Amino acid sequence: MTTAHPRPSTVVAEADAAQREAIYRIRHDVYAVELGQHAVDATGLLTDRLDDVNRYLVALRDGEVAAFVSITPPGPLGYSVDKYFERSEMPLDVDDGTYEIRLLTVLEQHRDTDLAATLMVAAYRWIEARGGRTVVAIGRDEVTPMYVRGGMRRTGLTTTSGAVTFELMHADVAEVRAAFDALEPVVAAIERAVDWRLHVPLRKPAACFHGGVSFEAVGVGLDDLGRHRDVVNADVLDAWFPPAPAVLDALHDELPWLLRTSPPVDCAGLVAAVATARGLDPACVLPGAGSSDLIFRALPRWLDRSSRVVLLDPTYGEYAHVLEKVVGCRVERLPLERSDDYRPDLAVLVDLVASGPDLVVLVNPNSPTGQVLTVDEVDLLLRAAPPSTRVWVDETYVDFVGQTVEPLIRRHDHLVVCKSMSKAYALSGARVAYLAAAAHQLEELRSITPPWVVGLVSQVAAVRALQSPGYYRDRWDETHGLRRQLTADLRGLGWDVVDGCAGFVLAHLPDEGPTAAQLVAGAREHGVFLRDAAGMGRTLGDRAVRIAVKDADSQLRIVQVVDSVQRSWPLARTP
Repeated sequence: MTTAHPRPSTVVAEADAAQREAIYRIRHDVYAVELGQHAVDATGLLTDRLDDVNRYLVALRDGEVAAFVSITPPGPLGYSVDKYFERSEMPLDVDDGTYEIRLLTVLEQHRDTDLAATLMVAAYRWIEARGGRTVVAIGRDEVTPMYVRGGMRRTGLTTTSGAVTFELMHADVAEVRAAFDALEPVVAAIERAVDWRLHVPLRKPAACFHGGVSFEAVGVGLDDLGRHRDVVNADVLDAWFPPAPAVLDALHDELPWLLRTSPPVDCAGLVAAVATARGLDPACVLPGAGSSDLIFRALPRWLDRSSRVVLLDPTYGEYAHVLEKVVGCRVERLPLERSDDYRPDLAVLVDLVASGPDLVVLVNPNSPTGQVLTVDEVDLLLRAAPPSTRVWVDETYVDFVGQTVEPLIRRHDHLVVCKSMSKAYALSGARVAYLAAAAHQLEELRSITPPWVVGLVSQVAAVRALQSPGYYRDRWDETHGLRRQLTADLRGLGWDVVDGCAGFVLAHLPDEGPTAAQLVAGAREHGVFLRDAAGMGRTLGDRAVRIAVKDADSQLRIVQVVDSVQRSWPLARTP
């Protein structure tokens, strides 16, 4: 029997009309009657002109207002602090990124609780999510220490209103964010104790860096696409070759119709083509708009903050982002060592899988290392995994190797294979991918898959690509030759290059030259974009670079540029 957990007794939300009426009465009771800051009013209400624009956040206990705080956004009415201080004497720049926190109030029977601190956190998140950069406040002498603990800086500027003395304070939102990020136990305690109903999450969602900086040189405004000819985009792993002729012919012949026409709502033709090409039951195929779509759709659905996940380190950075920053679950990283060419210790990995995590993620071949586990090795891991453990195998680059674990889904119904058609099929711009798994694994995900998830142009391109295996096998064979040439050329520069198997190489720079970040920045000035791999794992250090395999001329340009940057490095540092 499942035990029902009671909902938190405290609700944090933005005040509605009825709650604002209660707030005005509480303000009168506290600031007029209790503190003597304002004159007693026969109506029993206390408001001011800023209430036309103020937003109130409330903490509710048993449906009643237990505490509140007011936020004044930037606007023509100004702030309450303007009544007491000239802008010229304030030790901050007041602009359209300045918000005021005021009237932090906790009813007497709740003053021994954490409601004040919780509302300060709520106010900062409300402001931060709206682009606020600075916060200004005036606090009573008795509550000034609490404001300071909440990130406010004292100014020493004071003022008196009625019987109450206030001090002007201010805070930089970015500084408060940094301090807040370091207080994980506090955040977790608020999550446990509070029913958070604001339209902004308690935890600031983390941005995911995914490379692709080279598009800035093309122009994110998309107004001059011809600029791509001047750029070598080796920072992303797009194919160096064009899609199959059958793909280009289909799009060329019917492009106006393809662009204006709604695709099959459930991608039935694409699913059938995948099933035929891979020998799968169509019920075991779930389409997506690229592997990122499937990662973001599935993992937050299957996991929560209590989940435990095993992840190789280094590996494709989007997994760590989703697991640690979006879901917030517990990630156990298996470090891959440079001395072993970043191959995982299979015995250790088997033990980790057998311990029963909720999910195991394997990118195979791995990025950025280019190392691959055989089908038999993955089968060994699957046999070690308890039925409750999902094993997610990302095979974005597997076509270069000529093997796949997709057939194993017939024997292991806890296996989920994520397949992107972006890299090996030269369809990165089309965004086509799919999950292959036992039908029951995909049932829930189908219910949250939007209709028309893959556009018609992309569906047609993917179907024609799957129907052109001979063309792509030839391109993959050429890719191996180009990768071997790039590896040899980089080793000729004194680089330590890992022997890989897909459309990229991982290389470590010599200790005496520039770091990866410095080399990447220098190459960018020459229109050559590389990937600093430091963010892809904790074991790579600051001299690891991942470079996509390109055509022979582009690779020659890459080698010439990085050689030039490397040779000029001591001169660049000379005063």
